[in-house]
This record gives sequence, C-alpha cells and structure tokens, in this order.
Amino acid sequence: MELDTAFEFAVVLAWEELMKATAPCSARVECRCEPGTSLDYVGVWSVRAGGCQDLVCDYWTRTSPAHASGVRFSNGHYSDNLAQNLDFIMKNQDRFTRRADACRDGLVQIYPPSGDERIEATAWMREVHDTATNFGGAADEKMPLARTSLTDCSLGRELLHSCERGSPKDQLQTQG
Repeated sequence: MELDTAFEFAVVLAWEELMKATAPCSARVECRCEPGTSLDYVGVWSVRAGGCQDLVCDYWTRTSPAHASGVRFSNGHYSDNLAQNLDFIMKNQDRFTRRADACRDGLVQIYPPSGDERIEATAWMREVHDTATNFGGAADEKMPLARTSLTDCSLGRELLHSCERGSPKDQLQTQG
C-alpha cells in the first residue's frame, strides 16, 4: 500500500475526534522528505468551509532545538487514535510504497469519509498493526529507504466526497 493511503486512513479513523474541535470540510496531510530517505515531517491540517485552516498536529521523527520528536497537537485538537496511527506509520515507513515520481513536499487531501471508507480504513489498520514488526523508535535518519521517495508534486489525490456545503471546488466557484 502507498504511504499516502496510510496517511489518509489515519485521518479517516480520527475523523470523529477531529470534528470535536472544528467542523472540517476537508483535511490534508503535508509531508516533507528528501528523495531516498525516510520522512522527517508530517503535518495534519483541518480545512473548514471558506478555506479557514487549522494545524491539527505535526509529527517529527528527529528532535531539534526547534521541536521535539513525535506528535504535537495544537489549536484545541487531540486524537489518541491519530497520534497512535501517525506514530505507527512513521516508525514503519519501510512497509509502504512510495511513488517513483515523488518530490520533496507531498500532500494528501481527505474529505469527510463515507461509511465504507471508515470500514476499509479500520480493516486495513487492524491488519497492518497485526503484522507489524517495528514498534521501536522513529525511523533511522541515516538509513535510506529501499523504496522510492514520497508523494507527487501535484495538489494530491482528492477523494470524490464533498462536505455538507459542497466541495471546495464548488465553494470557490460560488465565491468567485
């Protein structure tokens, strides 16, 4: 499975918890990776109608003077489910494929999930957790991954679902 899909499923599984702090129309996962290395940064954003955006959380694999490693929530958001799934994904990056045409910065756009998408995400996450072998520390920052780099340079894969007030594309057309 692609790493982008793993991030999508992590957000889908935390959707109800994310709804408590804001009423997102969509969410997005941004990631940063040098080609041939493991991911260092992932940020999850909530996007409300009208384009207002809030940082939900970020995850760093390496500690620096500017930030600690691991997940940090902000703007009143918290999801134990999202924290655990991001931690699992970041510590097991070698289990996921990456697009061959990936660039340094990536983006996955997620709209409110359907019941079928929640079921698929739950089944996948249960299966991947059951077969996992790496529950240790964050990915080794010096060890390049055997797979290609992450995500494409486009605006990311968009699901075909829209929020209650219409898709972001529809909102832009009515505002403009």
